[in-house]
Amino acid sequence: MPAVFLGAAAPAGAEILRGHGGPVRAIVEPTTPGQLVTGSFDQSVIRWRLPEARAEAVLRGHEDAVAALAALPDGRVVSAGADGRIVIWPVAGTAPERSVAAHKAPIAGLAVSPDGRLVASASWDRTVAVTPVGAMTPAGAGAARVFEGHADNVNGVAFLPDGRAVVSAGYDATLRLWPLGDREAPSILTLPAPLNAVAVAPDGEIVAAGADGALHFVARSGGGLTTRERLDVMPGPVVALAITADGTRLAAAGLGGAVVLVDRTARRPVATLVGPGLPVWSLAFARDGRSLFTGGADRLVRRWDAVTGRPVDAIAPNPRDPAAEASTVRGAVVFRACRACHGLEADDTNRAGPTLHGLMGRRVATAAGYDYSAALKGMDIVWTPETVARLFEVGPSAYTPGTRMPEQVIADPDDRRALVEWLAEVTR
Repeated sequence: MPAVFLGAAAPAGAEILRGHGGPVRAIVEPTTPGQLVTGSFDQSVIRWRLPEARAEAVLRGHEDAVAALAALPDGRVVSAGADGRIVIWPVAGTAPERSVAAHKAPIAGLAVSPDGRLVASASWDRTVAVTPVGAMTPAGAGAARVFEGHADNVNGVAFLPDGRAVVSAGYDATLRLWPLGDREAPSILTLPAPLNAVAVAPDGEIVAAGADGALHFVARSGGGLTTRERLDVMPGPVVALAITADGTRLAAAGLGGAVVLVDRTARRPVATLVGPGLPVWSLAFARDGRSLFTGGADRLVRRWDAVTGRPVDAIAPNPRDPAAEASTVRGAVVFRACRACHGLEADDTNRAGPTLHGLMGRRVATAAGYDYSAALKGMDIVWTPETVARLFEVGPSAYTPGTRMPEQVIADPDDRRALVEWLAEVTR
């Protein structure tokens, strides 16, 4: 049985990467020494300086959530997200170096070829695109090779070690190998469940993460793909997957907040890392294989010992947060679904949505420090208990068309009432 380690709350001195205003959806360690880069639902990319755990720069070039990151060999970083754009960031500075509209739907996965010349992207438009780095400008947007065939969202993509093919994982339960040579047909393997992520080991073995809570080990055989083994690692879907540079260890994360470390050679879990019980959306091993970074719905990045599984840094909750997990007040419990995007303090502005401080009596789209959509700026709504209740009764898309707010309907009138009464109290 694998060891279980808890990432319990720690004193403020143990905090590491706290700065995003939404769930941390992507993590990568660039080749530049001492850097870590993260991307978030708050539409930002943050470049961190380690080991000081200091935010070196907040990078803004996306118009929606950032969901994927990849590192180029020269130290630059590539980001992509729900706006369908791919952005290249320099080693230093805050201005995007290059940007291209690569897909017509959110991008869920990125990979860089071994020689650093190509970027592969997996999208919910059901395609995989392979774009030359040098063509990532509006003028060069047509240079990408687009591979079609998935029948549902494509969630992950990776290059084979020789760089001559990419493999994609789709929610249609297929793993597809796309040769980059001319006139070569793809290889398709159907697995037992929808797929959320994929990784490739240095020896060429492919590992796919499924909604069935399993890791599927796949090999190339006779020009096709063959399942080698299945390893069940958690009771719910695996939503993120990472592999060490030497291929010896895997990390799989789930919606329940657990992360399982797996010995790939032995095909067995060696440790389970348990954080605050919130979804873990992103994983990245340090290049030396000694540390594992995890990011999740609590907007924080945690660091773990990748060998023992023990927490290196554990994050303390914000003591000012009246909606902390320990609260049993009904309105606070309902609000937990909103915490990833909205803070309650006047200075809590760095999130995917505006602060709710001073909400009641405030005209829509007027909170300071937040960039609202044009649609909201033109609306004649004042937030009152009645209008807030109506928002959650019919949903944001019906009540505030054109908003970037995720769809959220509270069907139970008692829950709506509890939320509104609680917000009226805590946002004054």
